[in-house]
Amino acid sequence: MEELFCKELQVNVRCRDCEDRKANIRVTIELQLTNSPVHKRDLLVRLTDDLDPYFLFNLSISEEDFQSLKVQQGLLIDFTSFPQKFIDLLNLCHSEQASENPRFLLHLSTQSPVLEGPASFSVVETNAFKHLNHLSLRLVQGSDKEIKDYLAVCLSSLKAEKQAVEMKLKKTEDDLTRQLNYAQQTLSEKTKELDKMRSEWTSQSSCLSSRHSLELQSEREKAAELQSRLQQQTEQIRQELESSHKTSSQQLHSRLTELEASCRELTERKYKNESVIRDLKVKLVGAEEECQRSKQQVLSLRRENGTLDTEVHDKERVVSQLQMRVAVLEQEIKDKEQLMRRTKEVLEATQQQKESIEENAESKELHNRKLEATVKSLSEELIKANGIIKKLQGEVRGLVGKIKVKNTVTVSQEKVLQDTSEKLQSVEKGLQSTQQQLSSKEEQVSKLKEQLETTIQKLNESREVLKTNENVINWLNKQLNEKQLSRKPQSPECMDTPSLLSTAPAPRAQFYPQTGRAVADVTPAEQRSVQAAIRHT
Repeated sequence: MEELFCKELQVNVRCRDCEDRKANIRVTIELQLTNSPVHKRDLLVRLTDDLDPYFLFNLSISEEDFQSLKVQQGLLIDFTSFPQKFIDLLNLCHSEQASENPRFLLHLSTQSPVLEGPASFSVVETNAFKHLNHLSLRLVQGSDKEIKDYLAVCLSSLKAEKQAVEMKLKKTEDDLTRQLNYAQQTLSEKTKELDKMRSEWTSQSSCLSSRHSLELQSEREKAAELQSRLQQQTEQIRQELESSHKTSSQQLHSRLTELEASCRELTERKYKNESVIRDLKVKLVGAEEECQRSKQQVLSLRRENGTLDTEVHDKERVVSQLQMRVAVLEQEIKDKEQLMRRTKEVLEATQQQKESIEENAESKELHNRKLEATVKSLSEELIKANGIIKKLQGEVRGLVGKIKVKNTVTVSQEKVLQDTSEKLQSVEKGLQSTQQQLSSKEEQVSKLKEQLETTIQKLNESREVLKTNENVINWLNKQLNEKQLSRKPQSPECMDTPSLLSTAPAPRAQFYPQTGRAVADVTPAEQRSVQAAIRHT
């Protein structure tokens, strides 16, 4: 007999005309082998209840019985694998019996109102659609003889367990008595040792107490001497500290008075600097307003220059029709080139002087290059303009009045810009001095300084543009006068034009005709050198 499975499982018990109930039933599966007269294997299934010794249902399945069971219930396994598959189903029921909605359930049903007679033991799987009956076995209730045999087996097993427990208990009792005797013996020995140690401890404690009393008395005497000596030292140190404290307090009082005086001075300086800063802010606002007005005026002048440039382009289209007369003016171009060489030498000398005065040499070299390109372009424009001067004389007379007004505006604007630049320089110096004195106002002063620098740059740029325009206009006036004098024998109609051209500048000289960019900056020193070279020629 070989036991394959033995566990207590939860089974739904169904009787006729009774409600279903759940009971804990022990399921035992055994494999019985018989060799006489033929080798056979039988599977025994037993249902028992640990609480009810008379509850017994048996089933014996041989290989022939399994074949009929296989055909009836449509099983796909053979007899050798049937016990393990059946045990797997029981294990699934055991694993899911603690859940609320188990999938695998065991059912034990009978047709009698009491659980007796033949019963059907089945394994059912519950899904969302139906209850699937995996296996159903027909069990038979045990007879009196089988119940007696089962009870005898249970009794014999209980007796064997009882004898084993009694043997184990007797063995543990012997071990405990032996350990108790050993513990009592060791306890008596330890009590003797304890008494002996107590007597030794009392003798040693009396000796130590006498010795410690003598040592304590000597230590008290030493402590009294040390206390007196320390009192003397502390008194001396206290006197020295009092004297040093008096001197330091006097020094601190004097220092405090000095600091208060300096603090008052600093507060006065602070108030003065704040008032200076407010004044500078007011001046800065005025300077910014003047700068805005100057910018607006410069923009209006640029618009006028743009209109003049459009007129110049219209007149250039007329010049394209008169290109046949360029051959006549080649000799004049050579003269102009000689004049340009002399003016270039003069400009180089002035550029060297300018480099010794100003810090940024590279920017001024770029200005000189622009000036040379502008002079060349102006010479070309003058060569072209000589061909159409007769047609432009009428228009020039009408523009003379406008140019005079513009010259007066530029002169007044230059004066205003100079005044504002001087004011801004003074404001910048004041801001730098306040920045050195007041570190707390450093950020505010730095912002004001940056604003002033930007306004100065913008004003300098506008002033330089105006100066350039004026210088170029003067230079063109002189060039036109010279050209008219040189052309007297050829064109008798131009006898009365020098007086007009002396006061009529060429408005289109303010911008470079090919690129539309402004002409290079010309300083007053460069203007004077150019005028001297022109007089010399």
